[in-house]
Amino acid sequence: MQILHSGRYGYHPLCVAPTSIRAPINRFKPRALSSRGVKSTIDDFINCAVLAGKAGYDGVEIMGSEGYLINQFIAGKTNRRDDEWGGSFEKRIRFPLAIVKGIREALGTNFIIIYRLSMLDLVKDGSTWQEIVHLARGVEEAGATIINTGIGWHEARVPTIATMVPRAAFTWVTKRLVGEVSVPLVTTNRINMPAVAEQVLESGCADMISMARPFLADPEWVNKAKEGREKEINTCIGCNQACLDHIFSRKTATCLVNPRACHEMVRPFVKSLSQKRVAVVGGGPAGLACATVAAARGHRVTLFEANNEIGGQFRLARRIPGKDEFEETLRYFDHQLELNRVDVRLNHRAVTADLQGFDEIVLSTGVVPRKIELESEGKIKISVYSEVLLGEKKIGERVAIIGAGGIGFDMAEFLLHRENVAESVDSFMALWGVDREYRDAGGLMKPGFVPADREIFLLQRKKTKPGAGLGKTTGWIHRTVLKKSGVKMLNGVEYLFIDNDGFHIRQDGEKKVLKVDDVVICAGQLSELSLAEDLDKVGIAYHLIGGALKAGELDAKRAIAQGVELADGF
Repeated sequence: MQILHSGRYGYHPLCVAPTSIRAPINRFKPRALSSRGVKSTIDDFINCAVLAGKAGYDGVEIMGSEGYLINQFIAGKTNRRDDEWGGSFEKRIRFPLAIVKGIREALGTNFIIIYRLSMLDLVKDGSTWQEIVHLARGVEEAGATIINTGIGWHEARVPTIATMVPRAAFTWVTKRLVGEVSVPLVTTNRINMPAVAEQVLESGCADMISMARPFLADPEWVNKAKEGREKEINTCIGCNQACLDHIFSRKTATCLVNPRACHEMVRPFVKSLSQKRVAVVGGGPAGLACATVAAARGHRVTLFEANNEIGGQFRLARRIPGKDEFEETLRYFDHQLELNRVDVRLNHRAVTADLQGFDEIVLSTGVVPRKIELESEGKIKISVYSEVLLGEKKIGERVAIIGAGGIGFDMAEFLLHRENVAESVDSFMALWGVDREYRDAGGLMKPGFVPADREIFLLQRKKTKPGAGLGKTTGWIHRTVLKKSGVKMLNGVEYLFIDNDGFHIRQDGEKKVLKVDDVVICAGQLSELSLAEDLDKVGIAYHLIGGALKAGELDAKRAIAQGVELADGF
């Protein structure tokens, strides 16, 4: 069980901290703990561990990283106290050491104490490497059984767990501590498949691997890895959309690729008592989820897919830089189709005649890009996002993107550079300004963003901030990438017409002409309902899921959940 005190990150007016300094990600200013309050908080940590032991836990993990209360005591930037709990580094680390020592004394030698130590703060004026080593040795001496790795404070402006972060990107940090302490070291962050974990261990980066989100994606992860069934693992893609984003929105955490997560009592998997013939039309996320779950429950399922491969909108998403993990979800579904003997018919655009004799018909026919009627004359080309992502249209030196939602941001990132290659750990660290040599406290250096290869305008009609609807914990990453790369983001735009002079727009009452070669439309989607209309004409009943049911911003979380829920009801 992990014991955590959020300190100044507590999103309420009664939050406390070592010093009354407001966190940049919290509107509430904390109250500084009194000396008595500090001692009381230490006792609370100890008492919590004692209760955990009585409840049957083998041990606890003390959250001493990510910028939470313990971390706030350790760092001089958040601890300006002049009493016994602040000032020198020795005094600042008294708080965590007292907690570890107190738990060890209260629970004896056999109780496991894991201390999660912030090995890379990623904030200015964070801990130095020498201080981290000193603290690690102190934590070991105080009685810790294991030391886990924490990477980055929540207020840090460096991505640490999102999809775009290369796998196992921060294991080098843990490796720096190898040999400095004698207790086992744990490494973490973006380790989501057995082969990755094995490579990390074989390279001597750590003694153990820590995971969290991968077990939401697939609670059978360990069993499948142990039994050599890696293809069956439903891989965490690092999207944060249903786990962290839900938590920070006060919703129940779950998982985009596994909507049963944290809803096991509400959505239990149960085999069907009778077998039905089920037709699923459309092999996007919704259709794949529905087809595989229905087949796993014992139904005979036929999946019709008009293209030569499954995937739907994921076929497009995986082409975006930093979103190659989406390929893992398609790999998982592809294997599940085979494992559960789904009759998959590729290159087959289903018609009414194909659907005769089925007990259940599911239309997951997805979406088509919404087009905008623009008066156009001259040489400027107009494309929709799918044409560009699939390589059907080539884009010139200057481009205007209509629509600054998720698709528009993806398109802008896709067009930043002429060649999109998988980012290495070294290039990622250089891009975001992470100093692997740890020359300054906090481990930061100047970021290495470079201007885009094209001139890109990202436009939206709304007057709100572009990208306002992006993920709560990941939207800032995409905004930062585009801003640092020189993408010009314009809101409150009225689209007028296109001629040889350029793309004519009006912003805040002022007419402007954008000198561009291309205009790419990313202004939403429309449900693909042509087959539904044909079925309506002959009175054949069907179910709609995914984009076919609601064509809002591309929402794989909703689509997969609908597919699972519908299949559970057959």
